[in-house]
Amino acid sequence: MAGCAKPAREVSFERVKTPADLAEHSEEFRRRIEHVTDRVHVAIGYGLANSILLVGEDGVIVVDTLGTIEAAREVWNEFRKITDKPLRAIIYTHNHADHVFGARGFAPEADVPVYAHKTTARYIDRVVSVVRPIIGVRSMRMFGTYLDDAARVNAGIGLRLGIDEHHTVGVIRPTRVFEDELEDEVAGIRFRLVSAPGETNDQLFVWLPDDRVVLPGDNIYKTFPNLYTIRGTPYRDVSKWVESLDEIRALRPDYLVPSHTGPIAGAERIERTLRDYRDAIQYVHDQTIRGMNQGRTPDELAATIKLPPHLARSPYLAEFYGTVAWSVRSVFDGNLGWFDGNPTRLDPLAPLERAKRMAELAGGRDRLLAQAREAARQRDWRWVLELTDHLLQLDREDERAKKLRIAALEALGGQASNPNARHYYLTRAAELAGRIEIAPRPAKPLPEMVHEFPLENFFRAMAVNLDPVASADLDQRVGFVFPDTGEAFTIHVRRGVAEIQDRLADDLDMKATVDSKVFKEMLAELRNPAWTIAHDFDVEGGKLAFTKFMSLFRPPS
Repeated sequence: MAGCAKPAREVSFERVKTPADLAEHSEEFRRRIEHVTDRVHVAIGYGLANSILLVGEDGVIVVDTLGTIEAAREVWNEFRKITDKPLRAIIYTHNHADHVFGARGFAPEADVPVYAHKTTARYIDRVVSVVRPIIGVRSMRMFGTYLDDAARVNAGIGLRLGIDEHHTVGVIRPTRVFEDELEDEVAGIRFRLVSAPGETNDQLFVWLPDDRVVLPGDNIYKTFPNLYTIRGTPYRDVSKWVESLDEIRALRPDYLVPSHTGPIAGAERIERTLRDYRDAIQYVHDQTIRGMNQGRTPDELAATIKLPPHLARSPYLAEFYGTVAWSVRSVFDGNLGWFDGNPTRLDPLAPLERAKRMAELAGGRDRLLAQAREAARQRDWRWVLELTDHLLQLDREDERAKKLRIAALEALGGQASNPNARHYYLTRAAELAGRIEIAPRPAKPLPEMVHEFPLENFFRAMAVNLDPVASADLDQRVGFVFPDTGEAFTIHVRRGVAEIQDRLADDLDMKATVDSKVFKEMLAELRNPAWTIAHDFDVEGGKLAFTKFMSLFRPPS
């Protein structure tokens, strides 16, 4: 019956210890405002990311706006203690939520120019539409959103993510965009924005020539970089990341103010840090490629490639965020794809069939369970996870296998100095124990934010959420007309596929007319669908039939 109880908001793990190096790393995120120069100030510890204030003659610029409106307002109040000059512009260093979703906390009326790379809006759109459910769930596991402070400790690049159902998000769409480079002056502050692909393809750095300050975004912070993130990401081209760091090195800045962890002062210290950082990235890339060309697999490479001692000793390359092993796998996949060259992988047994064979090999399911118990007794926790993978394939409700798996996840979480690994282990343990249930949307968006996303985003998201079973025998064209924007779309559901057209097709089976804002709010779960269709839609072809059609696009629970 415990599984029927409402899960705890935050869960604790009394028996799980914290590695000393991870606990010490929390000092990096002590809440503070650091005054880098008379004109450059950085807020650290208020969210996962930093927010940077640039003070000009008759106004200020904010670079990166944190992940929630509440955190942004708190930081803005602190910035107001430095100066009461008005906000003249916002700069996004890249598209990640912890850098852009707090924008309306600084500019509630969205009445200032927002500078970003020209692809930033597209990347924001992708995360908040097509892959939002899985990115949301995996992000909350990775950042330990449902863990208490003792279990979470810190997030490696910040204290915590802080994006959850108790907070509000409000991004402002970029209005001043560029492709390679942009020079401008706002409030007497001269700056140059330079495209710098690295942790994201849309990453930029800000060069302040009058202050000799570089704001590198997320291309460097005080931990080994996330060349791959376990929440999931397209391939990050690490060769371009190295090139971007070399562009910063060429400027010989006196100050480096990252968007995570503290600033660095002194041209020589900055050069040493950047050099070691780019060398570590290149080393992982080059040695992975070398091993690939020797015919070695990702598993073999991840187990053997280590940083050279002189790089491993750098405080900027401790594995508190990314890891070498995860990065090796990503470089392999980014260059050769999923196939590791072993023909066994071309048509492998399905997980359930493999589990049956493993149980037979062990002498039966009970013998397999006994092997898992023996592995737990010997504290061979990774082997426990592998064996319980098979046991739970055979019976997902096997409480004995669950108990062993939970013990293994908690033990591995307690051993991990890498917060992402720690949080993922512990969160999955809590999920398996029925202590928490993760919802796919962590925070409520403002309606104004939802209104700004293009309609095509919502239709793309509908397409990937089509139920293939319910639509297997359906061939139906439904048109959507939005009088307020003058746009129209057609969804042609054709036996398990939803084709989206940005016009009204001929021979429609139904046509719905609605205000675009109402439609967007309904799909963003800010409105009840049944009530909204009944009261705000004009439907030719019957509202009951239209409601049934729309029910085909519910995301999987």
